[in-house]
Amino acid sequence: MQTIKPWIPCASLSSHEEMCHLGHRTKHNMRITLTAFMFVLAVVCVPVFCDQEEPPVLDLGTPPETRSRFALLDDVRLLANGLLQLGQSMRDFVQRTKGQINDIFKRLNIFDRSFYQLSALANEIKEEEEELKKTTVALKANNEEIKGLSEEISSKMDSILQEKSGLQSKVEGLEEKLGQLSLGLMTTAQAAEINSLRNVIHSQEQSIRELLKAMKEQSEQLSLQQMKIKALDEQLTANMLPFFSSEVPTLPPYQTPASPSSTMNLPSDCSELFDRGERASGVYAVKPSSSKPFMAFCDMSGDRGETVIQRRMNGTMNFNQPWERYENGFGDFQGEFWLGLQKIHSLTSQGNFMLHIQLEDWNQNKFFTLYRFYLDGPESNYTIHLMHLSGNLPDPINNPTGMMFSTKDTDYYNQQDFKCAHRLSGGWWLSACGDTNPNGVYFHMRPKGRSECRRGIQWRSSAKACFSVKSTQISISPLMSVGSTFLTAASSDSHVFS
Repeated sequence: MQTIKPWIPCASLSSHEEMCHLGHRTKHNMRITLTAFMFVLAVVCVPVFCDQEEPPVLDLGTPPETRSRFALLDDVRLLANGLLQLGQSMRDFVQRTKGQINDIFKRLNIFDRSFYQLSALANEIKEEEEELKKTTVALKANNEEIKGLSEEISSKMDSILQEKSGLQSKVEGLEEKLGQLSLGLMTTAQAAEINSLRNVIHSQEQSIRELLKAMKEQSEQLSLQQMKIKALDEQLTANMLPFFSSEVPTLPPYQTPASPSSTMNLPSDCSELFDRGERASGVYAVKPSSSKPFMAFCDMSGDRGETVIQRRMNGTMNFNQPWERYENGFGDFQGEFWLGLQKIHSLTSQGNFMLHIQLEDWNQNKFFTLYRFYLDGPESNYTIHLMHLSGNLPDPINNPTGMMFSTKDTDYYNQQDFKCAHRLSGGWWLSACGDTNPNGVYFHMRPKGRSECRRGIQWRSSAKACFSVKSTQISISPLMSVGSTFLTAASSDSHVFS
């Protein structure tokens, strides 16, 4: 005998479990209905199928009875009632199934609305955070102005105190003179002089009182501004904590082998590794001529080996880092990373190098541009030198040639007292605020506003255009490995590089 499983209420199950339970109940009801139907057929066994022929019996006393070949009327009625009950059960089952499916769709719609509301709330929190940043910057500027005014008031106060001490000495001298004059006769001229001196002293004292009152008001305003700045800093820190609480990982260091001969055989860059026959892209150890060995990602997909110095693809890494991080490098070689200014300088100091920039926009269009490239050392804050060679990406306005590298805590580009790296995001050679910045904020959809585009990953080609970028890869390779065409173009403008 088959065991019937108990029925569980739909409200206590998830959507998937509810559909499975619905299927089990359907099978169970169908079994019961078919069993009842077979039982009715067994009871109402139609004589035409159930009767068997028997040998005739001679009965002379009673007349022969004619046996009907059709079922009795009660049996037919019983069968009809069973079929009606079966149809009613099936209709009730269909209605219950429709109601359960409608409940499932209602719950899915409620979940979709809740998810949309959470997304909208997250966007509002980000916008409020940006407003708080702007307000904090403005208040800090006001605080600097108030500090300057306070210093001026302090200097004026010192001069007033000096004048007061001088006046007191004069008063003491006058008192001595008055004491001496009191012994003899006082002329009219001496009395007038004494009265004028008294008036001067009275006016000076009045000026001192007014200045002291003004200084007290300024001190109260300074205290109020400092309290506002402190409250905004605390609020900004609390809002930024959930987004930047995790530490940005550093790139894996080079592990020194046991035998010194292994270090001597390391390639100077990825192009030399390519010339040795390596064709698989990945992380390799390199050793430039003027530095220690380090790990680097080599792109071997083209007709030469390129050392990748920057890559962005999905926004998993925060590129708004201080100077020390950009100098030493950060990120993950398997995802997004920045190789480090020290390592880039050690690579380019070996000879003539080419900078290869690859960009992809939000319409899956890919662009590239090639530059002749050299980078100065830390003594000049890693000044960049570029000369455009070719590519289908427009050369941005205000080419950053001759510019020093800037970050949010070390901004070497200051145009009319406006800190570009602090106002925008990430570190780059900022020739003009927001013209080109592959290390800006990564937006997971195409930025809508111009101000948002300026803070993100962009490449400007004109004064008004803002070319938003979805992914980037920046790599370098020796100029000799790209063919004579680029060498000819570079030699014709060799005066650009010092």
